[in-house]
Amino acid sequence: MRYPVWLILCLLIPGASVMAEITVETGRNTGLRTWKWSHHGVSLRLVQRLPDQTRAYVMGKGFPRDAADELATSCFFGSMFRNDGKLPMDFDLREWKVVQNGKKNGMKVRETWKQRYRERDDISDSARIGLNWSLMPTVQHFEPGDYNWGMTVYGLPPGEKFDLHLKVVLDGKPLEAVIPGLQCAPETVEKPVS
Repeated sequence: MRYPVWLILCLLIPGASVMAEITVETGRNTGLRTWKWSHHGVSLRLVQRLPDQTRAYVMGKGFPRDAADELATSCFFGSMFRNDGKLPMDFDLREWKVVQNGKKNGMKVRETWKQRYRERDDISDSARIGLNWSLMPTVQHFEPGDYNWGMTVYGLPPGEKFDLHLKVVLDGKPLEAVIPGLQCAPETVEKPVS
């Protein structure tokens, strides 16, 4: 599915606008949805993660069940940023907003979870480090040809829909974009029939 071009994006510079493309796909074998935003060679791909995928992953790292359940029901996406364009790009996930029912909230970034689990004796340092390195870096700089992936967390229950307001800096110029209609993976997904 492609969203109409008019739906998308404005530069922060008044009067200047840009066009981007957003595509949505559903995995034939998994039923999970993927959103891809792209603009001038820069792209962000967001893939739903089932709560059980995240639960199993963090329990495998050593998180106790209650913390694993909290993480699993916080809306994780597998995320990949690429800069296949010709301009350098920067982002700070703390500037991004999760918008639902007119309310704007920040994402749950690396620092959120470090703070949340800092004082728990039942979470090992290796488990904390494993989670930290699994998440997309909060702040990052990409030269042309650079890419990175990790998980991003939106702090909503399974199945919830939201819009993502993202900000990047492309060649020193701020760019704001909206990816509308994202949806956290539900607890279970009905697999498509082949």
